[in-house]
Amino acid sequence: MVAVTGPKQARSRATRRHLLEAAVSCLAEHGWAGSTVSVVAERAGVSRGAAQHHFPTREDLFTAAVEYVAEERSTALRELFQAGPADRQAVIGALVDMYTGTLFRAALQLWVAASNEEPLRPRVTELETRVGRETHRIAVDLLGADESVPGVRETVQGLLDMARGLGLANVLTDDAARRARVVAQWSRIIETALP
Repeated sequence: MVAVTGPKQARSRATRRHLLEAAVSCLAEHGWAGSTVSVVAERAGVSRGAAQHHFPTREDLFTAAVEYVAEERSTALRELFQAGPADRQAVIGALVDMYTGTLFRAALQLWVAASNEEPLRPRVTELETRVGRETHRIAVDLLGADESVPGVRETVQGLLDMARGLGLANVLTDDAARRARVVAQWSRIIETALP
């Protein structure tokens, strides 16, 4: 059976997408405390009722938003290197860039909120596990890494942990110059560590 989609379904999808994008922006700019369903609905240009139709709770909205944008970033990263393994320094730079933008700031706010909000914690923990696994898989693919070789998995995970740390350093100040030097050094390390 073929699903029939019409203008109503298209509007509903567009409303949902606007809400998710607005939620990530709000979370990155205002943190958990300043990001309410009303604030997001206003930014998305929809009513609070429309927002709650799509996302019954605040937790639903913000975890879905971070997941949506993470999926979009993963797709964009894969498309950036469609031919498979690429220049490792370019891949490492792209991976690090994932942790310096709006998505990372929003995710960071969600992590901090989850550390204090018991209902949010299991949802964020599960989301972070899924996103982390997908990011690791993408890194392995793009770097052409063979995880059957001892130490390779840990090297890739170390790279991702380093990228997250650089993103954290960038939250308070523009750390682009130091980040570029670290990416260059990690690129040399990866070339040596990954056969």
